[in-house]
Amino acid sequence: MSKKSNIYTKMGDNGETGLVGGTRISKSDARIDLYGEVDELNSWIGVAIANLSEGDFEEEITYLKKVQCYLFDLGSNLACEADQRENFKLPTLSETVIEELESKIDTLDSMNPKLTTFILPGGSQSSASLHLCRTVCRKIERKMIQFRIDHEEELPIHAAPFMNRMSDFFFVLARYVNVKLGVTEVPWRPQR
Repeated sequence: MSKKSNIYTKMGDNGETGLVGGTRISKSDARIDLYGEVDELNSWIGVAIANLSEGDFEEEITYLKKVQCYLFDLGSNLACEADQRENFKLPTLSETVIEELESKIDTLDSMNPKLTTFILPGGSQSSASLHLCRTVCRKIERKMIQFRIDHEEELPIHAAPFMNRMSDFFFVLARYVNVKLGVTEVPWRPQR
């Protein structure tokens, strides 16, 4: 007989889970939903990385893997009660992370053609997966703000600006990937 895996604990079988600080809450709680969305974004980034060719986008893949680590940092803070975050010395997002994102956005956007109209998400498979990342970022941002309002709880430091910049980053990266692959963007044409 094989040894029991550490993957399952059976502690969540009744619909509850534990926060970092030990509090047990329902798996349907808004906090769980929020950091579950962060986990989903991280998985979509994994899909985006898998769709990029390392030879063509090595620098971008390296940065996306760094972003995945930032999302784990954010998720660990969202999974902890605000008044206990310092007790656990959780990794936090710094102002430098935001500045780094802004620099990446500036660099990528300078290599993209000027936008004169809205574009449809898509183009290449790689670009389409990055647009999915962008929309999940926006969803997380909305849920973060609603969580802060509903629970009157401070969000983890730099969380809201980070998610706001991330969606911009994924937009310009999706466009850059299409440009580099020679895929023409499709402009939005209102259907009358």
